Amino acid sequence: MDVIDFGPIKRAKPKHRAEVSMQTGFPSPATHYLERSIDLSEVLVKNKEATFFVRIGGSAWENLGIFKNDVLIIDRSLNFKQGKIALVIKEGDFDVIKYPFAEENKKEKKETFELWGVVTYVIHSL
Repeated sequence: MDVIDFGPIKRAKPKHRAEVSMQTGFPSPATHYLERSIDLSEVLVKNKEATFFVRIGGSAWENLGIFKNDVLIIDRSLNFKQGKIALVIKEGDFDVIKYPFAEENKKEKKETFELWGVVTYVIHSL
């Protein structure tokens, strides 16, 4: 697996906040209706200290809905359960697997791997 980017998710700093305009004259009546921008790390990350992202560099996992340049959000604090996708280490390399294993990958049941984290979200462009 080709890992392009890897690291912890950092919370974005707020870009603006609702306040009265600093210009002279009357304040805009719309100032009270300003909304916060959507912070994807706030929405998609449940455990900030145990969450990482990985950008996928290959197309070996298209059968799992994971394509080249997709970003996987991985939570290391979750348990690997049925129906989940996980990032594992097999023979020193990262790999993405789904449990239960697909028919063509039944042999993986006999292979040993180290669970690195459970994929919670896959972000890809359309």
